[in-house]
Amino acid sequence: MTTQGGSRVAVVAAIIGNLLIAVIKFVVAVTTGSSAMISEGIHSLVDTGNGGLVLLGMRRAREPPDEGHPFGHGKSLYFWTHIVAVSIFGIGGGMSVYEGISHIRHVAPAGQMGDPFVAYLVLGVAFLVEAGSFSVAIRQFLAAKGDLGAWEYIRRSKDPSLYTVVLEDSAALLGLVFAFLGIFLGHLLNNPYLDGIASIAIGLLLMGVAGILSSRAGGLLLGEGVNPDELAEIRRRVEADPAVDRAGDILTMYMGPHDLLVNMGVCFVPGTTAEGMHVAIRRIEADLRSAFPETNRVYIEAESLPAPGAHDACRAGRGSGPR
Repeated sequence: MTTQGGSRVAVVAAIIGNLLIAVIKFVVAVTTGSSAMISEGIHSLVDTGNGGLVLLGMRRAREPPDEGHPFGHGKSLYFWTHIVAVSIFGIGGGMSVYEGISHIRHVAPAGQMGDPFVAYLVLGVAFLVEAGSFSVAIRQFLAAKGDLGAWEYIRRSKDPSLYTVVLEDSAALLGLVFAFLGIFLGHLLNNPYLDGIASIAIGLLLMGVAGILSSRAGGLLLGEGVNPDELAEIRRRVEADPAVDRAGDILTMYMGPHDLLVNMGVCFVPGTTAEGMHVAIRRIEADLRSAFPETNRVYIEAESLPAPGAHDACRAGRGSGPR
């Protein structure tokens, strides 16, 4: 299964699971009056909508280039992932914190806390459903990251759809633990304030996840390129061509999860004919695409070797970082 196909399976599984859980949580929240359960219901409902936005971004990213978007629609996924991050922060996190503070300010007397059995039952069912969704996502995630560490993969990946689901599901499972502890300890210690504190903790957890997603999606939207190791490999491959004297600036940018743009200046060996340059450019393009399959566009500009003492554009570009 491809990474993109695996991402879609994980997203669909998360949407179905979150929708079922949201309905159950809200029913229990109404019957028990638990602030933590209301926060968890909001959390699941937001995750359901976010899954739909990620699917929308994945579909739009596959649309071909057109007159208005000559480089395609690949960045649609980055845009909608950023909207998901804003949604998690503002709706999920913000409303959970507000609900927790409101509960603490207007807490019911300790003797009126009610029977928590139904809440425990729903939390247990919700945990099992979330765990099933998480298991689908984490299998795809582990297969995609290979030998990379989890955080290193998230930092390097240009396809946010998969790790967005993993982070959301991880937050959902941890949020259920917070909700359980708030309800359980509140009844055990006869302290109704703990339920509101659990709701605030869930909100802060969601805000933390939103911060990670926003940072990654924002970087991709602003035109993130390859990492320094990959840039060095591109330069090595270009300068290894027999017709190339040296490479100048190499500018890269991901136009989508699987769409890399490479733009560079190249100084060819003195005496190389126009036909020889043309052949070399085609050779370089083929080599880069074999090493980096996501490379869909390569633009190479032939630069003249400088006269003695003149500014060397190619030499100036050597060692420049990713663009």
